[in-house]
Amino acid sequence: MYAVVETGGKQYKAEKGETLLVDRLSVKEGDKVSLRAVMFRDGDVVTDPGELEKVKVEATVAEHLRGPKLRIFKYKAKKGYRRRAGHRSELTRLEITEIKKMARKPAGAKAETKPAAETKPAAETKPAAKRGPTAKKGATRKAAPRKTTTRKTTASKATARKASPKKEGSDGS
Repeated sequence: MYAVVETGGKQYKAEKGETLLVDRLSVKEGDKVSLRAVMFRDGDVVTDPGELEKVKVEATVAEHLRGPKLRIFKYKAKKGYRRRAGHRSELTRLEITEIKKMARKPAGAKAETKPAAETKPAAETKPAAKRGPTAKKGATRKAAPRKTTTRKTTASKATARKASPKKEGSDGS
């Protein structure tokens, strides 16, 4: 049994008891984290979003660490161009503690939707503004159509140039 989980825009294969090295999470060491499942496999493959809400993947934050230093060096021959930089990724080590598929959705996963009748009573809605002398002019005015202009190309200038006449005796003979 395993699940493919998503965290930090990346996907990881998670099995119970394994550790994952993911991008830094803003939680303390020892805290439990719930990961979003993208796929679940236990005999059959589950990829339906409705069924994936029933999948529970929990992990414990083992430690926060930094990855190896990457050295970046740019160089262009005979140009005097050299650039040096370095980078170390901020990482979090997660230990997968639990992967299970529940019979129904967890209580916190319900989407909160308000019925249309509860949005606002009819008495609280404001009447539409009437156009009068105090109405703003820019509120309903349409944007003016843009004028299209044609530009002259530089090719016509190049053909207009004439070759200058050569002077006799200037070639050194």
